[in-house]
Amino acid sequence: MAIKELIFATQQHIQTITGNSFKRTHIYELLSANFGFNSYAALNSTSIFSQNQQDQLNPSQQKKNQNHSLLQQRCIDLGYPTKTADLVSLQLPSFIEGFQVSVINISDLVDELRTELSYMDETYEWDDEQFSETLSNDLEFSANKNNSLAHYALALINTTGKESSGDDYWYRQEQQGRILTGVEKEWADAHKRNLNKAIKHSFHLKEAAKLGNKEALLDLASQFDDPTFFSTKNNTTVGEDPVIVSEIAEKLGLKEDMKQWLIIAANQGDSDAIFRLIEELNHDNLQQSWTWVYLAQLLGTDLTKDDLHAIHENGSSYDDDIGGPMYVDGREAIKLTPLSSEQESSARQEANDLYKLIQLES
Repeated sequence: MAIKELIFATQQHIQTITGNSFKRTHIYELLSANFGFNSYAALNSTSIFSQNQQDQLNPSQQKKNQNHSLLQQRCIDLGYPTKTADLVSLQLPSFIEGFQVSVINISDLVDELRTELSYMDETYEWDDEQFSETLSNDLEFSANKNNSLAHYALALINTTGKESSGDDYWYRQEQQGRILTGVEKEWADAHKRNLNKAIKHSFHLKEAAKLGNKEALLDLASQFDDPTFFSTKNNTTVGEDPVIVSEIAEKLGLKEDMKQWLIIAANQGDSDAIFRLIEELNHDNLQQSWTWVYLAQLLGTDLTKDDLHAIHENGSSYDDDIGGPMYVDGREAIKLTPLSSEQESSARQEANDLYKLIQLES
């Protein structure tokens, strides 16, 4: 159901039960109050409507209705009699609940979409019926008002995998005038849907980036080799694994940015980032290197000892019962020049401070 249909049905219902005429704009205000917002503008600044049964992304994040006192007061503020406001506050919540409509915070929706996508492989596709018309239309409405999160949510919803379904051959055949039937038609239609989704994904991602959304800027760097993210101020607030960000910077040939993000990862205790920094990028700072070694030790990894093991050619752990060629995988111990006692004490103290920060944030 589109939100306009819900508004129309609500308008008809409360006019029938109260005997009063209600403006369409007032219905939006009352519906917003029903979900705990002081105005429709306040709702639209952070949230969207959703249909519970269809939009299955973490329903615990959906804001339920039935804010009776706020609904009653909002009705009075809009100029309706107290008796009418009493009826509206009693009858409207159950009527809306029958449509299984709720409200989702757009930021929470984006977090959930990003989490879902992080677990999918390159063949992923959202189910065409996974998101309701209500949610999609409301996101479009918010995006048209320059809401960067709404644009980004639409970009994520329209993400398709690199190996998504469909067949470009049959699509091109149809474009050239060939009449398709059966499975060939299905493949062509699937490819067309994915092309349309790719266009929407690119458009909304770029719009979100223009409006300063850091996650969108990072996705642009990853997917379209746009380096703008790395020249953006305060980009360390982006909600992404710093190792992944460093890999994107490396792909773009931005060595200093790659190192910066590896340092962030190292300070958060990532032993792989520490190992790479010490081995490849941090030769000029012995005390900092030891600080990271001590931090890794506090977190359970001793980089001063070898971590080597036997594997098969396919990368699995070596099994004597299977036999065959044996390969060595893992890393050799880091070898660093010892510090003076004063430098060692300072490095250990800094490692302890970083460890405490990690513990506080975990």
